[in-house]
Amino acid sequence: MSSRVLLHIGFGNSLTRAQVLAIIQPGSAPIKRFIREKRERGELIDATMGKKVRAVLITRSGPVVLSAISVASLNARMEEAGGEESAARPVRGNTED
Repeated sequence: MSSRVLLHIGFGNSLTRAQVLAIIQPGSAPIKRFIREKRERGELIDATMGKKVRAVLITRSGPVVLSAISVASLNARMEEAGGEESAARPVRGNTED
């Protein structure tokens, strides 16, 4: 059931929460290079609707998704579902819990 819970990434677009492997800030040069490489390979989904890229979502299946929603907002949305969702979220990452 938790694999069907959706994460809204902006402008009516969603991913299943279990599919999200990482949510990354887009500002660094290595991430920009990574995005460019994914775009060249056809493995990039731009869900920003022309807005500024504020988050890069890496999926378990390979494609990378760009979102105009901030990393902090997406992280909060990932945690909203609570107990049932925690099994679908990656364990690595923010250790401030």
